[in-house]
Amino acid sequence: MTRRPYRLVRVLSCALAAGTLLTTAACSDDGDEDGSRISGVAASQVAGERQTPSPTTTLTADRARTALITEADIEDDWTQVKDTEAENWHDSLLIGTVDVSAFLTAKAQAADCQRLLDSLFDDDLLGRPSGPSELRGFEQGDSRMLYQVASYERTDPQDSLNWMANLPEKCDQFTVTDDGEQRTVQVVETSLPGVGDARAGLRVTVRGRTGGTEATLTLDVAAVRVGDDAITVTAGGLAGGESDSVEQAARLGTQRLEDVLAGKTPSPNPGEVE
Repeated sequence: MTRRPYRLVRVLSCALAAGTLLTTAACSDDGDEDGSRISGVAASQVAGERQTPSPTTTLTADRARTALITEADIEDDWTQVKDTEAENWHDSLLIGTVDVSAFLTAKAQAADCQRLLDSLFDDDLLGRPSGPSELRGFEQGDSRMLYQVASYERTDPQDSLNWMANLPEKCDQFTVTDDGEQRTVQVVETSLPGVGDARAGLRVTVRGRTGGTEATLTLDVAAVRVGDDAITVTAGGLAGGESDSVEQAARLGTQRLEDVLAGKTPSPNPGEVE
């Protein structure tokens, strides 16, 4: 799938809709360590509860697309949108420069928080995939969901999961500025089902003014690693977060990816998957 232009042109797409929402794109479970390559990170955030069978096949573009969730995999009234529409979703509230002076270890912590905002805007939470990558979007009222399946065989998705797991401590609350407008960002840990080899979940809340209008953007974010491949899902909007839908997408989406990597066809009745 062709990806959108990177950050130099992203601001050009930011025309306010419904006050601020241009797009809303793309949680952790207590469990025992299972060899998830964790180093200095809480087990409740990234450890797996079970071993995932070793993949018998590699992720190709076609297989990544097969592993994407469908409307049947998520609860409520989510409707799939055209790929071109999902690829161009952006949210202006995620644009801004982190206030470095507010951090004790200014440069390092501020850089992590800046990376979080930028990666949410650019839909590359785990970094740029080094292999095939497929994206699908859904909408429900004013909420949006972005779901990605990607290969990170030449990088290490666990490094990004470890980074995510530390964000609630490093970026608990911080300030960003854009066009003279200040916004407050809060990051908290959220829980996920015990799926995949490792996982991390966040809720990111951005409060402030944009275009002269007060707004609050809430995003629930999840990432699950299966070998060197991973799924990421981000959902929410100005109406609030979508934690239940994100949890379900993570659970059933991980099963789809594992099935594909095992050379199986994903179940047509996802609700039957335990």
